[in-house]
Amino acid sequence: MTGAVLRELHFIEEFEDVMKLFDGIWRPDPGSAPVTVEMMRALSHAGNYVAGAYEGDRLVGASVAFLGAPPGQVLHSHVTGAAIGRGIGFALKLHQRTWALTRGLDRITWTYDPLVRRNAHFNLAKLGARPEEYLPSFYGAMDDAINAGDESDRVLAVWRLTQPHVLAAARREPSTPAVPPDAAAALTDRDHRPIFGPTDARTLLVAVPEDIEALRRTDPGAAKAWRHAVRDVLGGLLREGASITGFHRKSCYVVERAG
Repeated sequence: MTGAVLRELHFIEEFEDVMKLFDGIWRPDPGSAPVTVEMMRALSHAGNYVAGAYEGDRLVGASVAFLGAPPGQVLHSHVTGAAIGRGIGFALKLHQRTWALTRGLDRITWTYDPLVRRNAHFNLAKLGARPEEYLPSFYGAMDDAINAGDESDRVLAVWRLTQPHVLAAARREPSTPAVPPDAAAALTDRDHRPIFGPTDARTLLVAVPEDIEALRRTDPGAAKAWRHAVRDVLGGLLREGASITGFHRKSCYVVERAG
C-alpha cells in the first residue's frame, strides 16, 4: 500500500509539475500533451478534479477529471498517470471516487486502450469498472511514444461507484468474473497473432495481446491485425448489446451476450 499523500491541486507551480510527470510517462511531441497547465488551471478553478500524489515533496502521480453529462451524476476522468507498481494509481482512483461521492456523483467514466492488458486488468479486476462502449479512432492520430503508429481505438469504462463489486474492489477485493465451462474463445492469441473463434455462445472470451506496446515496435503488422480484430469482435459484441463482465486471468475479456 502506498504511503503517498494525495490532495487537490490549485497552483500554477503544481500544474507545471504535473506536466513534467506526464511528459516523462507519454513523451509527447510538442503541442500534443494530454493536458496543459492552462487547462488544469481552468478546470481546477471551475470546480473540477485535479489531484496529485506526493512522496515527500516529489509528485509521483496525478489525475485530471471534469464534470460530465448528465449533470450532477458523472465525473469524466480525462487523464491519470502514476509511477507503476507502487499502488499510486489505485490510491488516486480511490481519492477520485471519494471526491465524486462527496459531491453526489454516482459514476466515473474514462477511456482506455482495450489492447493494453495491464490497463484492462487494473480497470476491470482491481477497480470493478466495466467497458460499456467501443470508440474507434477516438482521438485521431496520436504522436506520443506509447501510441504512435497505431489507431486510437478506446473503450469507455464506467465505474458505478456504489455497486457491490465496486465496494468490494475499494476494499482491495478484486472483481473476479464467473467463466462457465462452455464459454467460447471468440478471439485467441497464437504466435502473437489474433485467431478468430465462434461468437454464438452465451459467454465469450476475447483475448488481447500480451504486450501491444512492444508489438507495435517489433511487428507493426501484427499490432494492426490485433487492433482490427478486437475492434471487430469486442466492438461488434458491444454494439449488439452484449456486456463485458470482467477480465479473466489477466489476458481476456469476459463477454455475456444479451438475452
